[in-house]
Amino acid sequence: MNDMTIPDRYDEILTADKEKNRIVPGTLYLVATPIGNLSDLSERAVKVLSGVDFIAAEDTRNSARLLAYLGIHKPMVSYFEHNKREHGVIICDKLASGESCALITDAGTPAISDPGENLVRLCADRGIAVTGVPGCCAGIDALTLSGLPTGRFTFEGFLSVNKAERTKHLESLRHETRTMIFHEAPHKLKNTLADFLNVFGGDRRISLCRELTKLNEEIMRVSLKQAVDYYNENVPRGEYVLVVAGASAEEARDVPFWTDMSVPEHVAYYEDSGLSRKDAIKAAARDRGVQKNEVYQAVLDKS
Repeated sequence: MNDMTIPDRYDEILTADKEKNRIVPGTLYLVATPIGNLSDLSERAVKVLSGVDFIAAEDTRNSARLLAYLGIHKPMVSYFEHNKREHGVIICDKLASGESCALITDAGTPAISDPGENLVRLCADRGIAVTGVPGCCAGIDALTLSGLPTGRFTFEGFLSVNKAERTKHLESLRHETRTMIFHEAPHKLKNTLADFLNVFGGDRRISLCRELTKLNEEIMRVSLKQAVDYYNENVPRGEYVLVVAGASAEEARDVPFWTDMSVPEHVAYYEDSGLSRKDAIKAAARDRGVQKNEVYQAVLDKS
């Protein structure tokens, strides 16, 4: 890199900033907010929050405190999981009429583990412009602090409270080789760690990141067995991001060849290898540990 590259590059950035900082009518802005430390709010985020016509917030009471701290007074619309359909339409109608809106969540980047993704999709369907004001994201912060591989990762968010769905979710990750990122509340942490231990094994590495960017921030880098033992003796406190190492190459090699196949695809695989339909169904049922009738019915449903 020569000496002229840096100033030339920043001239480009500064020129673009003048235009990009202008609030565009009829645009939805996804504005990242602090996850703990208010100083992490960007200057651009403050400008956008100050300049838009109205603000859509996951929790208007919580967001009102942030806006009051910033000296910003704007009309607000609540937008959360249980009113996303009705209020999504209201927000889009206002945007379509030429108003500008900033979408914020309680903490972090909108559309990550919250219904913001639905609003973005609705805007895209209606041809409404959407742009981002990047900033804090707890999952990415935790990943960088974890000491685990960051080149390839998968964000899994919050696990379902439904035991069957939770088990299915984790089983689908048993042989995942990428680093995995989860969010978890303190009162659910012990059960989640126990589930991790059952699926991934005690030697799998985990980084438990709690209270990120706050006064009591703590990063614990241990094995799953050590994490379970620790929290059997200590009470979980604060919000957690759990970063779990992916499966080793040896563990990944144990994946059955049919793991990503549907039942009909599994049967077709055996048929293509020369088996009759009847014998292919038997083989697929044996692989999956289910009754032949289940496999037969799945094939019929596909036909």
